[in-house]
Amino acid sequence: MSHRSLTSDVPIIKIAFASFIGTLIEFFDMFIFGTASALVFNHLFFPSLDPLSGTLASFATFGVGFAARPLGGVIFGHFGDRLGRKTMLVLSLLVMGVGTAAVGVLPTYGQIGIGAPALLVFVRLLQGIAIGGEWSGAVLMAIEHAPPGKRAFYASWPQCGVPAGLVLATGAFFLIELLPHDAMMSWGWRLPFLASAALVVIGLYIRVQISESPAFQAVRDRGEESRFPAGEVVRRAWKPLLIGVFSMAANSIPFYMATVFALSYGQKEAGVSRGTLLLAVCIAAGLQIFSMPAVAVLADRFGRRPLLLFGCVLTVLEAFPFFWLINTGNTFAVIAAMIIALPVVHALTYSPMSSFLPELFETRVRYSGSAISYQVGSMLLSGPVPFVSAALFAWANEPWPLALYIMTGAVVTFAAVFVARESYRDDIACPGSPGRARRQHKQRLPKTKMSNNTKVVS
Repeated sequence: MSHRSLTSDVPIIKIAFASFIGTLIEFFDMFIFGTASALVFNHLFFPSLDPLSGTLASFATFGVGFAARPLGGVIFGHFGDRLGRKTMLVLSLLVMGVGTAAVGVLPTYGQIGIGAPALLVFVRLLQGIAIGGEWSGAVLMAIEHAPPGKRAFYASWPQCGVPAGLVLATGAFFLIELLPHDAMMSWGWRLPFLASAALVVIGLYIRVQISESPAFQAVRDRGEESRFPAGEVVRRAWKPLLIGVFSMAANSIPFYMATVFALSYGQKEAGVSRGTLLLAVCIAAGLQIFSMPAVAVLADRFGRRPLLLFGCVLTVLEAFPFFWLINTGNTFAVIAAMIIALPVVHALTYSPMSSFLPELFETRVRYSGSAISYQVGSMLLSGPVPFVSAALFAWANEPWPLALYIMTGAVVTFAAVFVARESYRDDIACPGSPGRARRQHKQRLPKTKMSNNTKVVS
């Protein structure tokens, strides 16, 4: 029998699945763009540049979407805290779907010249705005419906949409790679973008059937909606906001290093075929679909901070071995590198974020607070990864600066999480009130030796 939320008759499984399927679709759309940036866009949209400059320009276009994500976080966060989570979830999926399908029909540089990369940048902006509102809305629908003691677990379902979208995107390009080269470069690369339209229809059908978040509905019933949520977050919750932004470093840098930059690096520097690299990413991301909820169960049992801090330590230890394994050129070593990077290290630093970030903010500004911190962190820490990595390697011609780049991100997140307050026993409707939550949880949560007297920042 499925769990139901404490204040809603809608099964939490249905709500979590609706969050998962939408996130899967939106990140499938984003990852096919990222994969195409590494494999084909430099040839089709920037052919007049030398190979290095073309690759940098292609990765810069990928990064444009991250620049737009904070804007999407502010827009969707504002209306998500004013009008509700459900409406924004449907709208974000629709905008993302239109933008991605448009990529599939764009003319290339050879057809219309400079207008082609300009159009590519425009649709990437649309994608970025939609993604800016998607993650927080999906996570909040799950976490605000979840029963006590299972918030991290159900909030990990939309997190699982990220590797699931990566599996679909990588698998799609793995199949496209089987086409003759001329066919792949002329029309084959368009197929994943066009196919996303069918997925969007499925996602919209599922999302329109779910109910509004009970936590937000209670705020609306009391007439306590914030007039300008983003401004209130900046004025009154700037410490949690900064913690949220910098806590993104340890999951952002290694993830995009492995899933975007490594596709180019492995092929050019280690002689690994595109197919092998795509297969390795696909296998690792498939395993991550299962490791993410497993980590979330531990986060519900022991807290968000211990898992995140442990993940940061593993990220530091993994940085150099990741490149050593890829540089062997051996298929099994490359697969091992991706498995260490994604279902192990990234799962530890990313899965708890779906509960850690929302629990930093009160309900009336939770959409805005979690969206802005997540998306500003992504803009600063995720978007530049392929470009910065390519530039660092071009400078040193060795992978050691890339490993140091990963390690720096882990140190930044460790510091941010270390000064944060533990929140896993808090009442989701009243962050910072652990006593009330303990009474709710005592029949559900096992006893632990962990103290809740961590450092308070808000």
